[in-house]
Amino acid sequence: MADNTEPAVLLARDDVDASVAVVTLNRPDRRNALTVELKVALRDALHDVAEDPSVRAVVLAGTGKSFCVGQDLAEHAESLRGDPSTSLNTVEEHYNPIVTALAGMPKPVVAAVNGGAVGAGLGFALACDLRVAAEGASFATAFAAIGLTADSGLSATLAHALGAARATELLLLGESFSAEQALSWGLLRAVLPAGEVLDAALELARRLAAGPTLAYAEIKKAVALGAVSDLPTTLAAEAAAQARLGVTKDHRGAVQAFLAKRRPDFEGA
Repeated sequence: MADNTEPAVLLARDDVDASVAVVTLNRPDRRNALTVELKVALRDALHDVAEDPSVRAVVLAGTGKSFCVGQDLAEHAESLRGDPSTSLNTVEEHYNPIVTALAGMPKPVVAAVNGGAVGAGLGFALACDLRVAAEGASFATAFAAIGLTADSGLSATLAHALGAARATELLLLGESFSAEQALSWGLLRAVLPAGEVLDAALELARRLAAGPTLAYAEIKKAVALGAVSDLPTTLAAEAAAQARLGVTKDHRGAVQAFLAKRRPDFEGA
């Protein structure tokens, strides 16, 4: 269990594949509730792995029995007692950059959802590219229960993944849903015993790290654009992306490997 001397966010490399970075929320005694300290550390850690060319895939995880239960309301209550007009500046200063870093990461991000993901914690999980979760994990939006609307991108990610009707229902009613429901809705790749979640996420990240990371980055951008754009705009963006990838060493090498009936080696170049 973390104590006050431990960092709020841990940044490490996978023991098996050093090109996989593992970013871990580290307040298990508070279910990884988000303080300013944790949010700043997470924002900075994600920026570091995004800029590091030796990182080819990322795992986002939480210590303890929860992934992240969202904003630390004790800290938020204190800020409300100070100046309510600035108490939610954290959305622009912390939440938005964190979600942008995850969704816009130029390499794949896998969420290892070891337990509950609530509010911004759910938003962070949905900003990742793939998710595996523990049996018994629960999810909820939770914002309306404290008189707030969605943040952390949930008004977009839920609507894109589940449709506007179900997204509205989840945001208005705030009812929790299970990992098994999330799996049936397509939000998760797998539901596993809690002790297997991190290993499964790492295995996925290793697989992705060995793949065409330049193509993955373009795929992420294309899906994000396609979700909000008309067909002509999407087609134009796809053409431009294919032109960029067509001159890469990875593409040329993969074509030659296919013709030679051997497995390609991707270098991210």
